[in-house]
Amino acid sequence: MRLDRLWLTDFRSYAAAEIEFAPGLTALVGANGEGKTNLVEAIAYLATLSSFRGAPNEALVRSGAEVAILRAEGEREGRALLIEAEIRAAGRGRVLVNRQRLARTRDLLGALRVVVFAPDDLELIKGGPAGRRDYLDDVLVSRRPSLDPLRSDLERILRQRNTLLKQSGGRLTPEIESTLSVWDTKFVDVAERLAAERSALIDELGPVLSRTYVEVAGRDVQVAVRYEAPWRVSGLAAALADVRKDEIRRGVSLVGPHRDEMLLTLDGLPSRTHASQGEQRSLALALRLAAHHVVTAATGAPPILVLDDVFSELDGDRSAALLHHLPAGQTVLTSAAGLPAGAHPDLVLRVADRVVSRP
Repeated sequence: MRLDRLWLTDFRSYAAAEIEFAPGLTALVGANGEGKTNLVEAIAYLATLSSFRGAPNEALVRSGAEVAILRAEGEREGRALLIEAEIRAAGRGRVLVNRQRLARTRDLLGALRVVVFAPDDLELIKGGPAGRRDYLDDVLVSRRPSLDPLRSDLERILRQRNTLLKQSGGRLTPEIESTLSVWDTKFVDVAERLAAERSALIDELGPVLSRTYVEVAGRDVQVAVRYEAPWRVSGLAAALADVRKDEIRRGVSLVGPHRDEMLLTLDGLPSRTHASQGEQRSLALALRLAAHHVVTAATGAPPILVLDDVFSELDGDRSAALLHHLPAGQTVLTSAAGLPAGAHPDLVLRVADRVVSRP
């Protein structure tokens, strides 16, 4: 999988831009605020139709414009790949792959695979469990797009179930109980399948994460990752029965994969509370690199690796270690502070005042 060329029209701060990429390492350098992250955000958007910065579509359209256009040419499995996306500030846009319009977002999944590390990824370690669950589900779908409906089904069932619990007003009437039982049956099926997929992924991810952490941090630390889902001991049906009264009283679903945790430890201690800032940064980057390796192993082709402002998050030794252990495939990185001495990109592009040029 390779990205050769990208065109932007009215995307973020760019009225128009055209960028070519090397098949190996491309470095986008320039001062802060010049538009480097906007460029890599466009790459990632074409893989998932969502912003890795969490921005809504209207924020992606340049101020004063109504529509942004992204167009990318590359190669997948030895064949030419063309992705075109129209993003509307209001209303629904459209996406074409090799000039064929897609009816659903999920039809795009797998056409272009991208793994992104960004400074906000520190929240993967320091933040709450929701970000770590999203990480797991994103990796699941990236290696097997057919799992996307499973994640969507869980979200839909939880919305319906929570609506019903709120409508109960704290009273378990026969009608509420009957309807809740129907949703519980659907919930149990989807939840147990998703939890099994997550657990299997963590089993595969664990040894890879240990290796990528040592490569980035340069220290032989025991890294462990565990999936915590207490309800799986007795099964979700039994767990739901145990919390039925509390759910009715509080009007929300209290057990299930939407509350599970991916617990990360360094030398047996929780990384969220006991790791140093440097260790947490290294672990966040190692998680992204581990995802890259796992997706590559599952699909047979490395995703595009995007490293946004990575050197501002790492000291000199860790930066050098990262460059030495970059995975196979195409990498695009941004840097505001120049490139470390050990960096030897195939292509360097200067970004200044929303203009991309060769130095």
